[in-house]
Amino acid sequence: MALDRWIGLVLLGVCLVYGYTAWFTMDGGLAPFMQRNPIWPSTFPKVLSIMGIIASLIIVLGFEKGEAKIGDIDYRKLWEYNLGQALLLLVLMAAYALLLRPAGFLISTSGFLILGSVILGERRILLTLIIAAVATGIVWYLVQVVLGIFLRPLPLFLGAT
Repeated sequence: MALDRWIGLVLLGVCLVYGYTAWFTMDGGLAPFMQRNPIWPSTFPKVLSIMGIIASLIIVLGFEKGEAKIGDIDYRKLWEYNLGQALLLLVLMAAYALLLRPAGFLISTSGFLILGSVILGERRILLTLIIAAVATGIVWYLVQVVLGIFLRPLPLFLGAT
């Protein structure tokens, strides 16, 4: 079996576990008044799991395959690709997850977007700074004000609660 199908199989397993969790275990602890809501906290994970299962099955069953084109990933030449960038992005994602609470949403998200774009090769730093600041601010405003979900905007040491 080709590398992409193995990866699709692993993703299928992850999506099945995620879907099982979303469908059968997440809603057990809901308060009685929330059980009458049309949208539950598990609604988005349910949709994600279904979409992930469908996408994984498409890969595993080979429906996306056509003729091999120039630019397709060849697993025999895997070490010739930019694995350093991919690994740095994975480390950056883990650092973002760990820094989200102590550093606050605004700093950690802006830092993630800026460093991620630099790792991927963006050299227009001023444009990157502006886009990261605007995107972070918009997402924070939507989540905090529009949805009413508290996100600590600033680091703990600045007294943000």
